[in-house]
Amino acid sequence: MPPVSFPALDDRNVRSARVRFRRAVALLVMTLFVPGSAQLVAGRKVIGRIAIRVCLGLLVVLGLVVLLGLVWPGLIYWMLSNTVVLALIRIVLFVVAVAWAGLFVDAWRLGQPLGLLQKQRLAMVGLNGLLCISVAGTLLFASHMVAVQRDFITTMFGDGLVTDANHGRYNVLLLGGDSGADRWGLRPDSINVASIDAETGHTVLFGLPRNMASFPFPEDSVMAEQFPDGFDCDGCYLNSLSTWAGDNEELFTGYDDPGVEATIEGVEGITGLSINYWTMVNMQGFRNLVDAVGGVQMNVRDRIPIGGIGAPVTGYIEPGPQHLDGFETLWFARSRESTDDYSRMARQKCVMNAMLEQLSPRVVITKFEKIAEASENVISTNLPASELDRFMDLAIKAKSQPVETMSFVPPMVDTGDPDIEEIQGRVTDAIERSRSRDEEPAATAPEKESGGAGAAVSQTPTTTGGSIGSLSEGYKANDVEDLGSAC
Repeated sequence: MPPVSFPALDDRNVRSARVRFRRAVALLVMTLFVPGSAQLVAGRKVIGRIAIRVCLGLLVVLGLVVLLGLVWPGLIYWMLSNTVVLALIRIVLFVVAVAWAGLFVDAWRLGQPLGLLQKQRLAMVGLNGLLCISVAGTLLFASHMVAVQRDFITTMFGDGLVTDANHGRYNVLLLGGDSGADRWGLRPDSINVASIDAETGHTVLFGLPRNMASFPFPEDSVMAEQFPDGFDCDGCYLNSLSTWAGDNEELFTGYDDPGVEATIEGVEGITGLSINYWTMVNMQGFRNLVDAVGGVQMNVRDRIPIGGIGAPVTGYIEPGPQHLDGFETLWFARSRESTDDYSRMARQKCVMNAMLEQLSPRVVITKFEKIAEASENVISTNLPASELDRFMDLAIKAKSQPVETMSFVPPMVDTGDPDIEEIQGRVTDAIERSRSRDEEPAATAPEKESGGAGAAVSQTPTTTGGSIGSLSEGYKANDVEDLGSAC
């Protein structure tokens, strides 16, 4: 007698298993899109209601922040720079990640995995694990990035003195210094003042040569008491102020960095500007910052030697549009072999302009951890953390505008015996022109030449040491209304 089979019963079991599997998958998908909804429909209504209310509350808060941020971007900048707010956001992200993962596990349990077929159980385990890892992992990574931002602000910026804009402008001293065995920035070789309009962000970049001599100091300053007739002595140059102050630290009681303070007083005496804040960049560590952002695109106009001036030339940066890494960018900005200091100053300004143009929000967000890590070892500043939101806003505004630059170098200025009144008059005129362009941008904005970082111009200009111009006629990047057109 043949064996008896029960096909109808097997079909019912299979159909029942399929229904349970679809229900289990649906509970996980519901948890993905509406956390707590699986618990609400599967009988754990208290947990479901709590989760949904928390989810809706967070969405409402996020929506309000986005709407207010569109109307008032300063709110976003404030949130990104306030360590208390960042700590709160980090905690919220961590708690949400753990809670959401718990809801996925509970939804998987509510799907009754033991009642599923073996393949279905394995599929449910894989799906649940994938959702837990992807959702909770994303939130935990976001929490980590917030922690990096908070640590970066805490490490980089302090609670220093907040200063008001001077006649509607913030004047920030930008110093580039050599690193030493036990300290860096001792003799700043790159000295610039960024004068930034407090409303529009329009920036005028004033460059001062490191070898400027015979200049005065502001009245009642420490250096004015020591050099009432100006810094006019053998070997007394602008970049040696830091060394002199380091050897006479007892005169600078109350100042955290005597070298920077002495340099500030020298710059103020030359330009007539009052410096609000300063930033020092370790030029040797600058290469790490460039590498952190993925390099920089530059239009290399001449062959730039790597090395030289007391050391052998080990290579060259070839002419043409080049994507430079940190090592190459540093040498592009610093090389003095077969050229002069003023051509080098022009190239340094082009590097600044390229970084400003090419540091997009996408680059900063995707590579923020590397940027923060590099910056902590590269940059020192006295900008208070409480002012970060203001300067983030100004930086965004400045990015969309041309940078005007003026350097007090030959043939405009005799660096050994400068006419201080003429320099200060040129500073005033440049700032007034900047204000006029802000008031009437359509009528007075300079027409930008085709080109900029990484692009070729229609006509080949005369260049010296990689910069448009020459020592006798001046370098374009040292005195131009649109820095991008000179690079």
